[in-house]
Amino acid sequence: MNELSKENLSARRKLKASRFAVYVILIFLSVLCLFSFYMLFVNATRSNADLQGGFKLLPSNYFFKNLYNAWTDASINIPRGMLNSFIIAASTALLSTYFSALTAYGIHAYDFKLKKVAFTFIMAVMVIPTQVSATGFYQMCVKLGWTNSYIPLIVPGIAAPVVFFYMKQYMESVLPMEIIDAARVDGSGEFRTFNTIILPMLKPAIAVQLIFNFVQSWNNYFMPALLLDKAEMKTVPLMIAQLRSADYSKFDMGKVYMFILLAILPVVIVYILLSKSIIKGVTAGSVKG
Repeated sequence: MNELSKENLSARRKLKASRFAVYVILIFLSVLCLFSFYMLFVNATRSNADLQGGFKLLPSNYFFKNLYNAWTDASINIPRGMLNSFIIAASTALLSTYFSALTAYGIHAYDFKLKKVAFTFIMAVMVIPTQVSATGFYQMCVKLGWTNSYIPLIVPGIAAPVVFFYMKQYMESVLPMEIIDAARVDGSGEFRTFNTIILPMLKPAIAVQLIFNFVQSWNNYFMPALLLDKAEMKTVPLMIAQLRSADYSKFDMGKVYMFILLAILPVVIVYILLSKSIIKGVTAGSVKG
């Protein structure tokens, strides 16, 4: 019994030591991730002259001055830019998530001859970079008169192979066919079944993809830079690039840092609102029942 107690005590000590090591690593990584955001806030509170002086850890007192300078800058319209980015990002996230879930439901719930071919084709499209088709896509938009329009920035987001694949895997773990069959027996139509039964079951996965798609679309610079040249149509990344390319005599680093801080606030707010569902989606989607 004494030897057994010693072994149990030794095992507990090893477990506590391993937990302590894990906690230390997690705390270090968390601090490392948050440090960049802290320094962004600190730099947003400093003047341009102060920023030229070098690195500082403590905030200064130019926060509201930089906020006023950024918000009232004559060369850019920050409120309009944030509204433009929000319209594009929110529309893309909603459409992409809904139609990808609908496509995944069709592949998951139906058996047809070309099912494997369709799945393989979607997976093949997933590995094609956007830049490969950018030239042809831009020429098509010019012919259709879609430059300086939100249409080519929102509509292509409906076809999102990465979102489809995640939804397909999530459905396999949480959506048994018995539920779908029971709804069909009760006389529920396919779209009604999907909208009223399936979608509520996919809330965690939907929350994950909403935040990921929102962030990706919000930070997208490549396609808006090709398609948008009117000042009133520009998005946040385009305006940040415009600020950074200003003349050196007019360049204000404090204003740039403040604009970047304002630019990430909507993403942080969306993440906070969906954080609980995101955690559920990641954990549930990684375990197949």
